[in-house]
Amino acid sequence: MRYLLVEDNRELAEAVVNRLELDGHAVDHAASLAEAEDCLAVASYDLILLDVMLPDGDGRTFLTQNRAHLETPVIVLTARSQVSDRVGALDQGADDYITKPFDFSELEARCRAVLRRRGGAARNEIALGQAVFDPLAGTLSHRSETITLRNREIRLMEVFTRHPGQILSKSQLMDRLFSYDAEVTENAIEVYVGRLRRHIDGKGVRIETVRGLGYRMETDDA
Repeated sequence: MRYLLVEDNRELAEAVVNRLELDGHAVDHAASLAEAEDCLAVASYDLILLDVMLPDGDGRTFLTQNRAHLETPVIVLTARSQVSDRVGALDQGADDYITKPFDFSELEARCRAVLRRRGGAARNEIALGQAVFDPLAGTLSHRSETITLRNREIRLMEVFTRHPGQILSKSQLMDRLFSYDAEVTENAIEVYVGRLRRHIDGKGVRIETVRGLGYRMETDDA
């Protein structure tokens, strides 16, 4: 998953980016609303983490102005603990909020919950053919076998499961898996797709190569 973090506190931003990247997410950091606008102009995101008080304006105003055309889920980061502040953020278009200081495990859980709701799922487990994918546990289960996936494999599987039957180009997959400063080529996508194919082989789910276009995940019951 690719996240945009809008936070001017460098120490906090670095800690959040490091934690999310350890889980295999790609994270772009914007220290101001202007930088956030620049990021949104050239990339699409699965989730935005938005601070309220920024050097060039109020994150809630930014949210209100962009909500009409911005479908990306947003979690507001705020130091304000009053109920009226939290309710105001939700009414202005936030999908959730978290109060500073926060525990990283709670932030990760809220991110997962927001993404599940946007995807129409109430649980973490996703049925894929004869297998079950659990992005929280990072496992792929089939009968009595359970495979533990690596972080980048988990995120790539999440991308495919969020776009079932849709052709995804290598550039689209790179956009979801890697941030701006990552020095990778499209060959990396071929490597990760190859690993996933070995994991799902014989489990009623497959990743097809659509020549000249990209990849598509299909299941036997599709």
